[in-house]
Amino acid sequence: MRRGRGSGCRRRAPRARLLLACGAALVAGIAPADAQMLSDLLNPNPTQVAPIPDVTALRPGRVGTTRLVGAPAPDSDATASSRIGTPVASDEGFDSLGRERRKPKPYPGAPKLKGAVAADPDPYASMKPLPRISPPPSQSANKPPVPPAVAGAVVGQPYRKRLKPDTDPFGAVGDYVGSFLVKGAVEVGGGYDSNPGRFNGQERGSALYRIAPELLIATDWERHAIVADLRGSFTGYGQTFPSTTGIASPAPVVLDRPDFTGKVAGRLDVTRDTRLLGELRLRVGTDNPGSPNIQAGLSRYPIYTTVGGLAGVEQNFNRLQVTVSATADHTAYQDSKLTNGTTSSNDDRNFNTFGGIGRVSYEVMPGLKPFGEVQGDTRVHETSVDRSGYRRDSNGGYAKVGTTFELTRLITGELAIGYAMRSYQDPRLTQLTGLLTSGSLIWSASPLTTVKFITNTTVDETTLPGVPGVLTRTYTAEVDHDFRRWLTGIGQFTYGTLDYQNGNRRDTTYSVSGDLIYKFNRNLWVRGTLRRDWLESTAPGNSSASTVVMLGVRVQN
Repeated sequence: MRRGRGSGCRRRAPRARLLLACGAALVAGIAPADAQMLSDLLNPNPTQVAPIPDVTALRPGRVGTTRLVGAPAPDSDATASSRIGTPVASDEGFDSLGRERRKPKPYPGAPKLKGAVAADPDPYASMKPLPRISPPPSQSANKPPVPPAVAGAVVGQPYRKRLKPDTDPFGAVGDYVGSFLVKGAVEVGGGYDSNPGRFNGQERGSALYRIAPELLIATDWERHAIVADLRGSFTGYGQTFPSTTGIASPAPVVLDRPDFTGKVAGRLDVTRDTRLLGELRLRVGTDNPGSPNIQAGLSRYPIYTTVGGLAGVEQNFNRLQVTVSATADHTAYQDSKLTNGTTSSNDDRNFNTFGGIGRVSYEVMPGLKPFGEVQGDTRVHETSVDRSGYRRDSNGGYAKVGTTFELTRLITGELAIGYAMRSYQDPRLTQLTGLLTSGSLIWSASPLTTVKFITNTTVDETTLPGVPGVLTRTYTAEVDHDFRRWLTGIGQFTYGTLDYQNGNRRDTTYSVSGDLIYKFNRNLWVRGTLRRDWLESTAPGNSSASTVVMLGVRVQN
């Protein structure tokens, strides 16, 4: 059959177009497209990709390399080859031919690949603490059992943060009454005192008992505060001490005596920088055994009562703090009962005190706050003349400087030094002056040992003829050590001086004591006490010494 001209043209046209396309490509300098070898197409493992020559190596100055199909060329300016019809090498998902790729498995211990999802994700993994490389022995030590709900060990329960450890596992917990925390305790004990009357050279001992209740009430408010601290005791003796010489004894026949100290303090927060302060206080006690203020021939100690209060304002000016307070107190003594059945009035010992206190402090840095304090008062007695004919109304006060501090949370406290003075209406009574020291220091030497230091100075009244007053200083050092969490030892040393100015008497006191406390639980303690007291006086026949041994039980809540 004869073919026409049209059929020949149709056969030559595709060839001409192919030649034109190849020529245009060579002129433009475009590299030929990558192609797969026949061996690649016949490879029975579709997941493997054979290396092919890198076309970028054809450029001058390049060394020939190989790369995987689908991987980008080393040069960022190289034109990417077309992915149409070309399998793509991928670590996961599907390639362009629809073949699923197997996910690579990391070596044991290697980190997970980015984007990988855990088989069993834990939504609380970020909240859990990272495990330690080598846990300390305390984690595996014997500890009190903790409920699974508290420890966060219940299956399916979200992770729960552990509570802070209790620093005092045997301390009183107390009860909440509304927003008030109430803690109560009572200690009952008995023992022996080798010289309860503090006699000189004629010691007569006696068995004793002691009952000491305590009550602490504190508020749990965000603003304002009220704290009530009430502590008392009553000490009784199994024997009486009548005079054996026919002369009036310097000590009472009955030595039983009470002691109580109570204070209720409140704070009203008017604004963030302004506060109103208030305080009510009560003190009940007797003269100390061996004091020269005790009358001879007493049947028992006369009890005195001091009732007072404070009202003040505290204002902050940035770091500067100013406090101004007014005080008022009233002291009254019972009439003395004598061994002959009569009574003796103590009205000349009753007096009222009115005064004021000003304090300015500045916070130099957190934990260091220096201050200056000035106090002044007036004492007015109920009788203008005492039993010896002296007018004891007086004016006085003190000025001191000091600082409160907190050093690395191990040493905290307040220390101050100053000067005290008091002038009396009677010209026969000279001005009373002396150095003043006050403060308290707490040093946490270790988690088991605490060291305390307390010092105080007071100006007290006296009935000695020609003596204006008594300047009393006390210094106490105490060491508390926990041998076990349930066994605590306390060692205490006290040194004091009583300066009867313009008189011929100066007393020095020493006291060394040791306590051992066994704690059964939070509510029941047992305390043993051994104490030795000394009184050394410049007045003849007034020095004494005694030893006290006691064993008591404390019940608290």
